[in-house]
Amino acid sequence: MVAADSEGQKDPRVRMFRRERSIPLRGSAAALCNNLSVLQLPVHNLTHFGVVHGPSAQLVSAAPEGVPLAQRQLHAKERAGVSLPLITQVHWCVLPFRILLVLTSHRGIQMYESDGSVMVYWHALDSGDASPVQAVFARGIASSGHFICVGTWSGRVLVFDVPAKGPNIVLSEELAGHLTSVTDIASEHAQEQDCIADMVTADDSGLLCVWRSGPEFKLLTRIPGFGAPCTSVQLWQGIVAAGYGNGQLCLYEASTGTLHAQINAHARAICALDLAPMVGKLLSAAEDTFVHIWKLNRNLKNGCIEVEHCHGECVPDTQVCGARFCDPSGSSLAVTGYDLAEILRFSSV
Repeated sequence: MVAADSEGQKDPRVRMFRRERSIPLRGSAAALCNNLSVLQLPVHNLTHFGVVHGPSAQLVSAAPEGVPLAQRQLHAKERAGVSLPLITQVHWCVLPFRILLVLTSHRGIQMYESDGSVMVYWHALDSGDASPVQAVFARGIASSGHFICVGTWSGRVLVFDVPAKGPNIVLSEELAGHLTSVTDIASEHAQEQDCIADMVTADDSGLLCVWRSGPEFKLLTRIPGFGAPCTSVQLWQGIVAAGYGNGQLCLYEASTGTLHAQINAHARAICALDLAPMVGKLLSAAEDTFVHIWKLNRNLKNGCIEVEHCHGECVPDTQVCGARFCDPSGSSLAVTGYDLAEILRFSSV
């Protein structure tokens, strides 16, 4: 195990980032973790951004130079005579044959075509045995193969089987690995043997569950928490990266749960993690106004996971609540903040 902090010598070969033209929003981002989703469409030379605030989600399409080309607002599905529910997350799920936009809220789960124009599925949440003082919501969204997985307030993860086209989406399974509310879900395309771990779920207690997806999902290992909620999680080449409410960033072996690195990455709660899969760059953003970029690597001789701090970016006077890479190589990124009516953009020099 390696303990480290965010200071240290930076590789002079690593390119730094510069501020680009920001993208205006009609309203600011809500103070929620993981409050930014990015979908790059290279064929159309466009990037879609999704941000939530209150009962609505704002979708913005932008050209590479940052000029917004189209905006759309989506609202959480409501019942007649009932106040609008709050949206908790928006996320694009890239499936083998289609892309769906998924919204979660205090009422249920909505799935749209990728541009938000048509709702193809609506799943209402069942409050079940929830006490009158307990909030009911869905949060944590990821796709694995032709499945979309969504976390819930009860700790259960709902698995939806999505057809290649059409609205015939089916709730196929409920995963019961958590006892507290799910906070985030991450997945990675499995390219090797059947036993590979390709999905990880996190909860408010800090517990991580590592799964193998398929017609029947299998729980491979549990990684216990240590008193702080795990607010964001990522998965890359068998490495689980987990960000916690105490500002720590931990790297685990997905198949065994072995802790490889524990980093005091931020002074306040981490609100977002993201990975650039082509190069193994990890982005961490926190309420301390900092966005850090790390380089992950697996030592081929001993199998250990190595991490190097590459870059730190301060967003002054901003409570950061979302951050994502905008391309698989990690050469550009976007950041959202509470009470900030724009999406900040950075690109490598």
